Amino acid sequence: MAEMKFEEALKKLEQIVEGLEVGDLSLDEALEKYEEGIRLSRLCAKKLEVAKKRVEILLKSADGSVELKPFDEKAVEEAKSSPEQKRKSRQTAKDEESPF
Repeated sequence: MAEMKFEEALKKLEQIVEGLEVGDLSLDEALEKYEEGIRLSRLCAKKLEVAKKRVEILLKSADGSVELKPFDEKAVEEAKSSPEQKRKSRQTAKDEESPF
C-alpha cells in the first residue's frame, strides 16, 4: 500500500477533528477516530521533518559547507515586502525600543 501524501493526511486529520468536535459519535467510534487522528498526526510530523531535512540539504553552499539557519517567518515576510515597508518596519522597531 502506498504511503499517504502529507496533504491527504492533513485533510483527513481535519475531517476527523471536525467529526470529533460534533460529538455525535459513540465512545468506540470516537476512540477509533482519535487513534486514527494520532496516526495521521505522527505521519504529518514525520513528513514535515523529512521536508525540513531536504531544505537543509538545499542550503549547502557551493563549497559543501552548510549554514543552517532557523526558519524565520518574519525575515521571509520582510524579504517579500517593499523597501518602503522595510523602512517603516525598522522605524517602528526603533520607536518601540526607545523610551524617549
